[in-house]
Amino acid sequence: MTATLTFLGAAGTVTGAKFLLEAASARLLLECGLFQGLAELQARNWAAPPVDPRTLRAVLLSHAHIDHSGYLPRLVRDGYGGPIYCSPGTADLLRIMLPDAARLQEEEAEFRNRQGRSRHQPALPLFTTADADQALAAVSPVDFGRRFQPGPGVSARFALSGHILGASIVEVEAAGGRLVYSGDLGRYGVPITRDPDPVLEADMLLVESTYGNRLHAGGDGTAVLQAAVERAVAQRAALLVPAFAIGRAQDILYLLRELETARRIPSVPVYLDSPMGIEATAAYARHPEEHDTDLARVTAAGGTPFAPARFHLARTADDSKRLNGLDGPVIVIAGSGMATGGRILHHLRLRLPDPRTTVLFVGYQAAGTRGRLLRDGAKELRIFGEVVPVRATIMETDALSAHADQGELLRWLGGFRRAPGMTYCVHGEPQAAEALREAIATRLGWPCAVAVDGERVTVPGGRG
Repeated sequence: MTATLTFLGAAGTVTGAKFLLEAASARLLLECGLFQGLAELQARNWAAPPVDPRTLRAVLLSHAHIDHSGYLPRLVRDGYGGPIYCSPGTADLLRIMLPDAARLQEEEAEFRNRQGRSRHQPALPLFTTADADQALAAVSPVDFGRRFQPGPGVSARFALSGHILGASIVEVEAAGGRLVYSGDLGRYGVPITRDPDPVLEADMLLVESTYGNRLHAGGDGTAVLQAAVERAVAQRAALLVPAFAIGRAQDILYLLRELETARRIPSVPVYLDSPMGIEATAAYARHPEEHDTDLARVTAAGGTPFAPARFHLARTADDSKRLNGLDGPVIVIAGSGMATGGRILHHLRLRLPDPRTTVLFVGYQAAGTRGRLLRDGAKELRIFGEVVPVRATIMETDALSAHADQGELLRWLGGFRRAPGMTYCVHGEPQAAEALREAIATRLGWPCAVAVDGERVTVPGGRG
């Protein structure tokens, strides 16, 4: 008897992660993410479920980012009634992210109905806050390293991946074979999070390839962040940082505090304009078991690692609107990281036409997102149905990416004591996935392929 795996997302793209594992009487879903970016990808969120949710025994999540977890409320709404396994940190973040994603769905539907901009009457949300609450009720946290049984004849465990709080490498043993999924692999020697845990062996390996064709800039991003702050100070204007509320917002706050402490930048007002980011920052503080040594040292000395000297929280919509009247210099950190939604859009709409404004992108920008368009030099941008001229200075750094680059991916793969029976590159755009496949085949000599959307493959049996 063998196990099979079907790629239902994150194959040829970086979003919509879903992998169906079938072994004996157990059908498990690894990841349950939303598609994001290009319109044709987002349309897949509205299609019939790729697998009947009622036939699934369990869902295993690597982490809480929406492209890995955001389809859970819809899965539950469509009939899934089993457990959702994840690490404790991921469970904490899901309690923040899923209700927020549901509210965004409801607000978008309400806006479209109000404006008459829907092809469907009435416009409906993909899922509701009630659906999100029902999904959260099924979440079952499991500590790193502890084995558990997600189905008959199936054993699994989570190892730390270092990507964001709670992010996991997922190992599953079924039908005599061991499947290892890297999840979103973190980086080595970066602030806040510990390095990825090593894995020694796998019969089948799924490895993310977001940056499979690139090497990140050296350093931890402080030089670019310092330059962006200095420009905002010189221009007496705003520095806008579109940042993922979970992970990247905490990185920026930590580095701003470090730069201030080292007197490399002056203390300027810093606003975290993200209810989710505020809650996530508190969650990071609740999980010292995942902190790296530098962060632990700050905390042990009585410091507040995520609070620059002139730090403010913009909790409500009114708090956010009041930022519109602020003269610079001022730093506004707001979601979303790819400028696909959230409060950052209001700030971009107001301040992009001002040549004194600085916008700093600090993470991956998927194809089709406003962040990618701005990063690629767009001279105008459509926001809330309006065409907004872009006169601001756009800066970027990959040094703060929470994703391993090609060199770091190969470093982690080099920890295996034997070659997996088969390796598949997932969670990457085609060029990135192909570049990583070639690097693995050439440098490690492993059998490797790029995952194909909809493909069903057999998990090789164990070799002892």
